[in-house]
Amino acid sequence: MTKPAAEASLREGPAPLRWLIGVELARYRNSAKLSLTEASEQSGISRAKLGHLETGRQQQDPHDIAWLLAGYGAEQADIERLISLTSQADEASWWAPWAQVVPDWLKTFVGLEGLAEREFVFEPMLIPGLLQTAQYAAAVTANTPRVRADYSERFVGLRLARTRRLTNPERPLQLHAVVTEGALRLAVGDRELWRDQLRHLIAMAELPTVTIQVIRPDDGPHTALTGQFVVLGFANVRAIGYVELHDGAVYLQDAEQVRSYTMVAEDLQRVALDPERSISFIQSVVGE
Repeated sequence: MTKPAAEASLREGPAPLRWLIGVELARYRNSAKLSLTEASEQSGISRAKLGHLETGRQQQDPHDIAWLLAGYGAEQADIERLISLTSQADEASWWAPWAQVVPDWLKTFVGLEGLAEREFVFEPMLIPGLLQTAQYAAAVTANTPRVRADYSERFVGLRLARTRRLTNPERPLQLHAVVTEGALRLAVGDRELWRDQLRHLIAMAELPTVTIQVIRPDDGPHTALTGQFVVLGFANVRAIGYVELHDGAVYLQDAEQVRSYTMVAEDLQRVALDPERSISFIQSVVGE
């Protein structure tokens, strides 16, 4: 990419599918050790157009993709894999009713989540959004300055709409969440609202698409020292990482960076209570 991955905070992001294709194009160019200028000279495609193709701000034509990847020395199977993506729907329309209430950097994440097959999330402070009840989500949203008061209800609606992927019979999202004991015990709303949220976690864990683990201070140290993060896995492109900031987000595209977060995710799963003991622990917290 023309910017380091750690600087890829997308405030006015392109359509998510185009962005994913662009990330892949940039990876193959970098693997070929070609600059944008060198790739332009080799392919005959202008440097400006190449930049737009790699950022997803221009629709990628299958012919251009095939021509570029062949020049980068990509395998034919990889060329066909990326070309097949150009014919897929971007699936952005489902969240159009919430477009006005969602910042651009979050629109990109929601779109990418809609394209993903797998999601790992570590949440040290709150119950993850995909596992929240409407009441819990409303209480959390009401206490954040990031969402306008008159947008709160619609923002909660979007959060709940995202959860439909977990039970979608055609394209279910496989969710693996690791939450801390502190997130479970955080006082959100009144005590009954809080208990209902924990009971909802227990119910969600019964879905075949959902795995929940709890990590406690007693379980010892782990390597998730930078806080909340998400790793999204896809069928036809490589995984990406997502780290939310106070007013924006970082999308991790570099393979080594994503691998480091994947290793942290694996460490969290190793240190945390296993899924069965995690649910037993949540049940014990509910009964306190």
